[in-house]
Amino acid sequence: MPNKTFYITTPIYYPSGNPHIGHCYTTVACDSIARYKRMQGYDVMFLTGTDEHGLKIEQKAAEAGVTPKEYVDGIVEKFKELWSYMNISYDRYIRTTDDYHVESVQKIFKALYDKGYIYKGEYSGKYCTPCESFWTDSQLDENGCCPECHRPVKFAKEEAYFMKMSPFADRIEKLLTETDYLRPKTRAVELVNNFIKPGLEDLCVSRTTFKWGIPVTFDEGHVVYVWIDALSNYITALGYLNSEYADFEKFWPADVHMVAKDIMRFHAIIWPAMLMALDIPLPKHLAVHGWITMNGEKMSKSLGNVVDPFVLGERYGCDAIRYHILREMALGADSSFSNEIMINRINSDLANGFGNLVSRTVAMADKYFGGTLPTERESAPLDEEFISVITGLRAEADKYIDETRIKQALEAIFEGVSRANKYIDETEPWKLGKDDSQRARLAAVLYNLLEAIRVISTLLSPFMPQTMPKVWEQAGVPEGMATYENAGKFGVLPADVTVKKGEILFPRIDVDKEIEELNAIIRRNMDEAQAKLSEDEAPKEEIVLAPEITIDDFAKIEIRVAKVVSAERVKKSDKLLCLQLDDGMGGRQVVSGIAQYYAPEDLVGKKLQLIANLKPVKLRGVDSFGMICAADTPDGIKVVFVDDSIPVGSKIR
Repeated sequence: MPNKTFYITTPIYYPSGNPHIGHCYTTVACDSIARYKRMQGYDVMFLTGTDEHGLKIEQKAAEAGVTPKEYVDGIVEKFKELWSYMNISYDRYIRTTDDYHVESVQKIFKALYDKGYIYKGEYSGKYCTPCESFWTDSQLDENGCCPECHRPVKFAKEEAYFMKMSPFADRIEKLLTETDYLRPKTRAVELVNNFIKPGLEDLCVSRTTFKWGIPVTFDEGHVVYVWIDALSNYITALGYLNSEYADFEKFWPADVHMVAKDIMRFHAIIWPAMLMALDIPLPKHLAVHGWITMNGEKMSKSLGNVVDPFVLGERYGCDAIRYHILREMALGADSSFSNEIMINRINSDLANGFGNLVSRTVAMADKYFGGTLPTERESAPLDEEFISVITGLRAEADKYIDETRIKQALEAIFEGVSRANKYIDETEPWKLGKDDSQRARLAAVLYNLLEAIRVISTLLSPFMPQTMPKVWEQAGVPEGMATYENAGKFGVLPADVTVKKGEILFPRIDVDKEIEELNAIIRRNMDEAQAKLSEDEAPKEEIVLAPEITIDDFAKIEIRVAKVVSAERVKKSDKLLCLQLDDGMGGRQVVSGIAQYYAPEDLVGKKLQLIANLKPVKLRGVDSFGMICAADTPDGIKVVFVDDSIPVGSKIR
């Protein structure tokens, strides 16, 4: 057994609908790292699962006429089916409805209560049902909506338990700013400035307005609120405070938690605070990635832009999809998904690059030597530099994997692919094959290429596990030879290596034809989504009006027509746009949280509604003199534009 351990986790997914390509990145990324670490000889624990409690699940189950458990059971099976299809090699799958997890969470909650970190009180404030998060007024966005999803929040008042957060503020700030816990570390600034510096608010950790949750053992009617339940999975799955498993001492602390940016705050602040309160060592790293977006928008079923990974896999193969999403996503940034980007990536890297390298080399070995290379070889000075590049690939890949920078790891490996294809152009084996006196030189060239293919395919096997065994068969790599240890060596293949011609690994795709067919699928999805909405099949959120006002109250609000003269993104913010407006009164500047829904150029020249007499504020250090009117829709925020014929400065009443 290896004496090195490695523990990596995805977040546990919320089973609110069918999984799509947007769900795949975190799991495929963690799977690739887990496979790489196993290849290095680590004893790996790779955890994933589902977060199955909460008000949303209770409501959806009621709408479907089933129990909450029956509702989540069906969706969990779809997730597991997708992970099987994507060759996800998880070691453990946790469900928050598992008995052992329920047992542990109840003990964790009681331990925090006994230590004095949890106390009973009453919550009165703003609640976002989709995010299952409470927010203070100061945390809401400039439209008074949830700062995470920008949907409307509701006023909620109920008896609840709270966890004290302020005792951990200084330690968490140092964790984020003085260590490499958070990756990329640039994310630390927004967390510290937005949540820690203003003063950490105590965390609501129980609910009484719904039943679908883990009961608090010492207070009937309370259920454990989502984050203590969900976040605890990382230790309960190892057997912490339960007898189901006994791996806690072996694998904790976790080496990597990987999450998307929308749940970064919970893993960067709440989870460390929980562990500190329990006197449990902190995880080593939290890796935060962006979203897979389509046409600049986060993938959404209501938009109809969801891409079914099963459909893509049937067309291009599972490994091509794995490679594409991993190759496009830089840690900390969003990744734009489009049919054209995907197809061009498959054609350039996989078909023209690696696939072509394998097919050309195998074909030449078959053509000139009947498939088996002679043992007599003749080296040349050019070979030394080539061999040095290939044997250096493993160290480069190691470095980036240790930093959870998968995109860069793949780029480094494909530098080897490019170098090998260049080596073919430099040595011109087709010319050597015409001269019998160059037979030994040709054998050396082809052997070097087959060795390069062995090294490259070994390093790619964690990312594309289904295809690389086919490469080894074609390139004559004996079983058991494609190992991590051998990936740092050259001259491992048998001297008389025998190749075997096979199927094309990555067929080249007709770009125009394929884009047309995929766009038709997307349009069909959008039509179906629209038809579903038109038939009123989608459940509507209850509309709760604010307290009544008088006409005198309304008269205090000055709404004017304004025209967008220019727009630009606010630095260090992925949500804010700075708009310069012609308001008929000399002009003004307004900052609005619509950057996720509109590109600056989409707004220039448009007329909109401006709350003109709102007290000025600073948002991310930028002055804002008013607020624009926008609507909350199932697809996100939509600006309310006005007829272009209405003059700027006109009063709306």
